[in-house]
Amino acid sequence: MKLSLGPLQYFWPRERTLAFYREAASWPLDIIYLGETVCSKRRELGTRDWIALAAELAESGKQIVLSSLALIEAESELGVLQRLIDEGGCWIEANDLSAVQLCRERGMPFVAGPTLNIYNHHALTMLMDDGLRRWVPGVEQGYTLLRELRDAMQTEEQPMPELEVIAFGRLPLAYSARCFTARALDVAKDQCDFRCIEYPDGMPLATREGRPFLRINGIQIQGEEVTDLGPEILQLRELGVDVLRLYPQAEGMADIVGHYHLVRRSPLPPPRIGARNGYWHGEPGMRPVVAEQAVPVG
Repeated sequence: MKLSLGPLQYFWPRERTLAFYREAASWPLDIIYLGETVCSKRRELGTRDWIALAAELAESGKQIVLSSLALIEAESELGVLQRLIDEGGCWIEANDLSAVQLCRERGMPFVAGPTLNIYNHHALTMLMDDGLRRWVPGVEQGYTLLRELRDAMQTEEQPMPELEVIAFGRLPLAYSARCFTARALDVAKDQCDFRCIEYPDGMPLATREGRPFLRINGIQIQGEEVTDLGPEILQLRELGVDVLRLYPQAEGMADIVGHYHLVRRSPLPPPRIGARNGYWHGEPGMRPVVAEQAVPVG
């Protein structure tokens, strides 16, 4: 079972980002995903920088994958994607069907990211014909759904691609053309001053009662909890999962990678170091709070 470092979901300063990845080159990872997946206005690292960083990290012997935006809205964003494909020299994580089309036209293998809508074996087979080699299911696709899809592929005598599951990190729940961070700070999206750089793990959003609820991250909404599938390692093995994805965190990432390096080699489930992922078990992502019943007086 391999370990991957998923693409950086947050907006960090240039030097912090470069230092993070240069340290990651020494971690026991097999795959590193690079690139901007959330907002094209985040340009602390430009396209040329990401391509150069990919070449540098490839010297560590790890597989490097360049990730595309999850929501491509402009011709300029399509141009950036074309450069990543034509000049990157490595696989692409396609998070938008535009990336799938360009990879297919160029005969380039790609990873289907978690924002592609793949919910049945027919769609998976079709995309494999287009060049899909690894699949990262959406966050809501848990153990039972993946097992059913795998069984359907076996019934049709179709091989499964590599299966990569999000094992650790805040789950990306939704994307919008509207910037939630700009809205929360009461500034226009086009004059945002890149304020999301002030929130290296996203902006916390609480309910009106003060309960932690979500994280705002530009045009992306994440769950508040950092989920951990380490204790489900036996299910992951039984399902035939090939890669465990760990999303970058602002603090303690080296320890998290070290923990999962032990997890993948251990015959026993480890203690949980994050929150339980309800989606994996076919449950709501967040359990509702049941109000206490009033006790009648007298």
